[in-house]
Amino acid sequence: MTRAERLAGEIADAILSGEFVPGARLDEQGLADRYGVSRTPVREALRLLATTGLIDMRPRRGATVTQITSEHLFELFVAMGEIEATCARLSALGMSPIERRRLEALHERMGDMARARNEDSYAEANVAFHSAIYAGTHNSALVEIATNLRRRLSPFRRAQFRAPGRLALSHAEHEVVLLAILRGDAAQAHAAMLRHVNLVEDAFEQLSGTQPPREKSA
Repeated sequence: MTRAERLAGEIADAILSGEFVPGARLDEQGLADRYGVSRTPVREALRLLATTGLIDMRPRRGATVTQITSEHLFELFVAMGEIEATCARLSALGMSPIERRRLEALHERMGDMARARNEDSYAEANVAFHSAIYAGTHNSALVEIATNLRRRLSPFRRAQFRAPGRLALSHAEHEVVLLAILRGDAAQAHAAMLRHVNLVEDAFEQLSGTQPPREKSA
């Protein structure tokens, strides 16, 4: 990760933990002083966060923390679940042998990270794991949609790893998806990925104390 990406993650964590409340103005110099960096990486970090919808940036008004409703967050997770499940299904059908081996090797490395409770390394590898499944569809339109949705939800998906035991659970959920892809079982890959994204949302809800606006489908 670049310095700006790491900084964006730290600012996102502060927003999600309530240190920066909705409507609060994020001053570039104040953030630079807080995190011990220059204003350049702060400016880039804020641009990255604006793409997630976590902050709002307007000319001459700077950056402010967005008020994100539970309804909107729920809608994003539902969309993410369906898109990622479709990507897993198509990857089970279309991944090349070398793509499958690389995904399996990455999963094995992530197991070491989970056992070491290395949240930062696991979170970075988690992006690579899901991105590899997007790429395995060999469908550029789906890759673009999935990547954009993931960017919108990235602060929330990263925050889930602070929940007790979540790294080990995430890795176990990945294994079910992986094995289905390796077997070429499209239906099981779809079902396993949909369940995984639903559990990611559940973990974030438990951590943040938010609740979905209505009952989720199975």
